[in-house]
Amino acid sequence: MHRIVSATVHPALRLILLALALCLSVTANAEEPDVRTTWRLLDYIAVDYASAVSEGRVADEFEYREMVEFSDVVARQIAALPDTKDNQALIRRSDQLRALIANKEPAERVGRLARALAASLLTAYPVPLAPSQAPDLDRARTLFAQNCASCHGAAGSAPPAAMQALDPPPIDFTDIDRARQRSAFGLYQVITQGLEGTSMASFASLSDEDRWALAFHAGSIAFEDVAKGERIWREDDGIRQLVPDLETLAALTPESLAEQIGEDRALAVMAYLRANPDAVGQANDAGSLAFVRDTLDRSLSAYRAGNREEARQLALSAYLDGFEPLEALLATRDGGLMREVEQALGQFRAGIESGANPSELQQLRARIDSLLARAEEALAPEAASEISTFLGAFTILLREGIEALLVVIAMIAFVKKSHRFEVLPYVHGGWIAALLAGVATWVLATYFVSISGASREMTEGIGALLAAVILVSVGIWMHGKSQAEEWRRYIQEKMGKALSRGSAWFLFGLAFVVVYREAFETILFYAALWNPQSSSVILAGALSAVALLALIAWAMLRYSRKLPITQFFRYSAILIAILAVILAGKGVGAFQEAGVLSATFIADLPRLAELGFFPTVETIGAQLLTLLALIAGFRASRASSNSPPANVKG
Repeated sequence: MHRIVSATVHPALRLILLALALCLSVTANAEEPDVRTTWRLLDYIAVDYASAVSEGRVADEFEYREMVEFSDVVARQIAALPDTKDNQALIRRSDQLRALIANKEPAERVGRLARALAASLLTAYPVPLAPSQAPDLDRARTLFAQNCASCHGAAGSAPPAAMQALDPPPIDFTDIDRARQRSAFGLYQVITQGLEGTSMASFASLSDEDRWALAFHAGSIAFEDVAKGERIWREDDGIRQLVPDLETLAALTPESLAEQIGEDRALAVMAYLRANPDAVGQANDAGSLAFVRDTLDRSLSAYRAGNREEARQLALSAYLDGFEPLEALLATRDGGLMREVEQALGQFRAGIESGANPSELQQLRARIDSLLARAEEALAPEAASEISTFLGAFTILLREGIEALLVVIAMIAFVKKSHRFEVLPYVHGGWIAALLAGVATWVLATYFVSISGASREMTEGIGALLAAVILVSVGIWMHGKSQAEEWRRYIQEKMGKALSRGSAWFLFGLAFVVVYREAFETILFYAALWNPQSSSVILAGALSAVALLALIAWAMLRYSRKLPITQFFRYSAILIAILAVILAGKGVGAFQEAGVLSATFIADLPRLAELGFFPTVETIGAQLLTLLALIAGFRASRASSNSPPANVKG
């Protein structure tokens, strides 16, 4: 591919193409060259008509004559193809295209019809449209340097000075306007056949695999935001359904994809897919509902064959690698459905663990399939509305922020009531550091590493259990100080010494753990929800949640100042105890979802994730143990506070 040039056709090429087309049209058989030549002419029309006609007037007389002649050739070529059930429809559309060009209709309309006709042509008369396997892009870069850089420049954007004098000059592959109208198949055609009458020679001597690799590489040069495209591709099952295989990708232009998902997202997705064509054409593409179905089927097959461990690992992968990446987005669209799917997948895994009858797992598999069908509808791009997006962004931040806010506000109120304002910076430093760590997590997850489903669940589980343990001790301590005499004794004996020695850093750590856990989960939810087209709506939802959280914080601080110190500690102890029980359930539930702990489900019990209540023996047991520890601690602290005071040093 020494010289891929502008698709504007040289005068000599017009005569050659017309002569070739007339020769080919006399045959009644649809050989591959007939269809490919016709497709290529339609591709030229779709791209170049815009330079021939502007606002109903001829902008370039020579270009316009070419468009008229090419549309005539297309009509004759299609009419000469063997009769099929689609042939008459193709003929009518080719006549319509010819009429649009004769009437100097807008370029957008002509281009749309030309591309649609080209796609229908290949459907009716299939020809090899895609590589047999994903192209090797590493080899493509080497091939480009060896065969193309001398004319197009090493980066595909700066032809050497000697080549700029050619008429037409070698194409600039960074020209986004032209690149967005080009498919990889179109580039492959040029590489294979060359462009007669120009300096672009045929590279048919290269293997088919090498020509496809060059086509994908050349078609990727104009697009830059690969990381953004990867995020969209992995998070949006609807887009993956639009590009299910290499054949679709090879025929797809960024412009046609933009009509379905928007300009910014289409260019980003195309940047990723052309640079990573192996991401499509895989039935087991992770982070998709198709992956969930396929992996569950494999798990069930392994279970029936007696391979229980393999079945368990596959069932776990169906959740962690297939459903979990989509969980956050589905939660914003239909939280109830998300919980149903999550629980059903957990029951499937539990059935494998307990040695259930294969017929029971088959019934559960069928139920999961119906849930996934509903999930597909909820996750479809058209299912997103501004209201649902706003509410999703609002409720996510509000829900996750409330838990952290309750603990942090209780800590701030405690410090203020103790008149130890010098340790307030530790509390504020803890939650601010947690937010900064959350931002760092987002940066790492977005640009450097991929946070797997298992890693996410483990992080949430460890954070929840650690916070629960700390809150149990804090709750018991606060309950013990809920009597006036005990508070006076504590102030006299320990307050100053404890805070000055290490409790300030304890407050820092508690604020950090509680806030970081919620920030971590919130960031992952927002990453799934984020869409540049809805960014203003998402930000509005987030800012509204922040405003409400600020109002709640102000009200809590104001109310706590009016409470007597003993009542403040009593109410705070109860609140913290409730949070400890909730987090204990969430922590064990996260470990179960990560496959670290087994799950024994209890039938007919609801799943209330917001309260940390999961219908399994293990999670309920953890919450009961936490509750018993709190009750025992409260009783012990009450007994201690009622005992005669020891020697008090004034």
